[in-house]
Amino acid sequence: MARRFVTLDVFTETPFAGNPLAVVLDADGLDVGAMQRIAAEFNLSETVFVLPPDETRRKARLRIFTPTRELPFAGHPVIGAAVLLALRDGRAGLADATAFGLEVEIGVIPCVVETAGGRGRARFTLPLLPAYLEEDPETEAVAAALGLAPSEIGFGLHAPSRHSVGPAFTFVPLASIAALDRARLDPAGFAALGETSALGQPSALYLYAVDPDGIGHRYQARMFAPHLGVAEDPATGSAAAAFAGVMMQFEPLGDGTHEVAIRQGIAMGRPSEIGVQLVIASGALHTVEISGAAVLMSEGTLLV
Repeated sequence: MARRFVTLDVFTETPFAGNPLAVVLDADGLDVGAMQRIAAEFNLSETVFVLPPDETRRKARLRIFTPTRELPFAGHPVIGAAVLLALRDGRAGLADATAFGLEVEIGVIPCVVETAGGRGRARFTLPLLPAYLEEDPETEAVAAALGLAPSEIGFGLHAPSRHSVGPAFTFVPLASIAALDRARLDPAGFAALGETSALGQPSALYLYAVDPDGIGHRYQARMFAPHLGVAEDPATGSAAAAFAGVMMQFEPLGDGTHEVAIRQGIAMGRPSEIGVQLVIASGALHTVEISGAAVLMSEGTLLV
């Protein structure tokens, strides 16, 4: 059976930047093994398969795969699929924005998309809040895994921590952009960090430092997930979502709406920008919203 696919660059408005994504349309009838083989063939950090929704009032159901395993949720597949589906909707361009729900394993994700000229910008609200895993790694172990000195780990109140929004991340604050650029993942050091007992699997390493080129809550980041077949990721929306938990843990945020900007992929030559919005009420995190742009890159047909 011929199945259409589209590739997009996500978390960017510029072709050949951001995080590449493959979206397989007409995915109904593919089993898990076939989806995994197709994702391995594309060999991108994620490939998303578009299926009919369980509830007809929603736009689609998504299944998300890295080259080696399925994920319950990931941010750049949601942004990219939302933009693509809005562009292919006959109503796109007739209104300022298109709103619909997308089903993923962790729940229903409400999306709002604005489109124009083969590209678009989407935002979505998480169906769950970040969970603190209470298994903070030792600074020395993290430093060894990254080829850095322990003195380069941490800034302000920030220390290594673990949070999850389905996928789990070990967040590593670095004292400078120079340390962020110099970090190199050591496989033995990564293995020594072990699994998170809450999930029974390793957590990806997400490094972040204060962005000197911006004001407010702006950060630069890198993400390594060798256990998922991803040596380094140009943009990681699920990590940005879980980063809201980091902000709640280490930043003195008051009630109200807070905007966070994260630049990623710079060291890879794939600059990306991810928006994170936190709404805090009565001292507690109320909602997390992720936003970003996407641009169409190619389309074709899978003959499987």
